[in-house]
Amino acid sequence: MQPATKSRVKGYFGDYGGQFVPETLIPALETLSDAYDALENDPEFHHQLDQALHHFVGRATPLSFAPRLSKHYGLKIYLKREDLCHTGAHKINNAIGQALLAKKMGKTKIIAETGAGQHGVATATACAKYGLECIVYMGEEDVKRQRLNVERMQLMGAEVRPVTSGTRTLKDATSEAIRHWVTHVEDCFYIIGSVVGPHPYPLMTRNFHRVIGLETREQVLAIEGRLPDALVACVGGGSNAAGFFHPFIDDKDVAMFGVEAAGFGVESQKTAATLSKGKPGVLHGSLSYLLQDQNGQVDLAHSISAGLDYPGVGPEHSYWKDEGRVNYSAATDQEAMRALETCAAMEGVIPALETAHAFAWLDKQQAIKDGGLVVINCSGRGDKDMEMITEYRATTRGIA
Repeated sequence: MQPATKSRVKGYFGDYGGQFVPETLIPALETLSDAYDALENDPEFHHQLDQALHHFVGRATPLSFAPRLSKHYGLKIYLKREDLCHTGAHKINNAIGQALLAKKMGKTKIIAETGAGQHGVATATACAKYGLECIVYMGEEDVKRQRLNVERMQLMGAEVRPVTSGTRTLKDATSEAIRHWVTHVEDCFYIIGSVVGPHPYPLMTRNFHRVIGLETREQVLAIEGRLPDALVACVGGGSNAAGFFHPFIDDKDVAMFGVEAAGFGVESQKTAATLSKGKPGVLHGSLSYLLQDQNGQVDLAHSISAGLDYPGVGPEHSYWKDEGRVNYSAATDQEAMRALETCAAMEGVIPALETAHAFAWLDKQQAIKDGGLVVINCSGRGDKDMEMITEYRATTRGIA
C-alpha cells in the first residue's frame, strides 16, 4: 500500500484526501483523472450531461416552500426536492455523469457499491440507459433491509453481489468493490457513490452533484431575492451535502449544517457520527476523519439509515470541519424517526431515513433566529425505507 504524496496528486483538501491505494491502481487513477480533466473542458460532454439530467433525471428539481413546518418551527423553510429525481434520490446525478465518462473512456463494465441501495439503483439505471454491464456490491445486512432496491437493480439487469464479511454493510461492500476493481482494472470502471475514495473520486463526485447547490442558489434568489441564512443536509459519505454546500462556500453569511447519524448516541458503541467522534485516518483510499479504536482499527458504524451506516466521510467535509466553514452535528435514530414523522404529517413528504437526520436539526437548532430562511436538502424519498419505518414504529409502540 503506497500513499501518494501531496506533490504527486492534486486531490487534497487541506491535509485530507490523496491516493492511498495499491500501486496497481495508480495508473488507472491517473488515466481516470486525465480523462475527467479533459472532459471538464469539453462542451459536448457537458451538453450530453445537461440533456440527460433534464430529459432523463428530471432536473431542475423544485425548491418547495414548507408552510406548516415553517409555522411549527418559526422559520421560513424550503425543501430542495432531490427526492423527485428519477430513481428517488440525488445519487442519479453522479451515476449519469460517471457512466458518461466511462463510455467516453471506452469502458463497457461497471462496478459499484451501495448501502441504502439508491446509488446501486442509480448506477443500474445509468448502465441500462447506456448499455453497460453492471455489478453492484451490497452488504448482506443491507440486502435484507433494502430488498425493494435490490429487486429494482436486478430488474434493470444489474448483478447484485451480497457481501458477507465484516458488518455486512456499506464499508464491507466498498472494500469488496475495490478488491474487484484491483483485479479487473483494465476493463472495469468503478462508479463510487459518494465523495470518498482516492483522487479524483471525491472531487469528481462533488462536481457532478454541484447541480444541486447551483439550482438552489438560482431558485432561492428568484423566489426570495436573497441567499438563505442556512443550508442543512445529512452527511454519511457526504455526496448530497458536498454538492449542495459547495456553490455557497464563499458566501460567508450563509451558515451550513451537516447532520450525521448518531445511531444510539454519539458516545455509544452504535453510532456513525464520524466527524463528531472520529479522528483522521485512512479508509478506502483517502485520508479523512474515521471512526477508529485506540489501536487505529476501524470501528463498526451503526445507523437506522443504511446510507449513513459508514465509519468514514469525504475528505472535503473533514477539511470544512477543521476550517469551521460547516457546522457538523448528529441526530440519533429516534430523533431522525421523529423528524420523519413530523415532516410526513405536516408536509405530505416522507423523506428517506438518511434525509430525516437533516430534518432532525430543526428540533435542536439554536443558531438561526426566528424568521430565518433555511433550505433543507431533501436528498431522497422514503419509499425504500417503508419496511424499516413500519417495523420501527411497531416496535417502539409495543405492537410487535
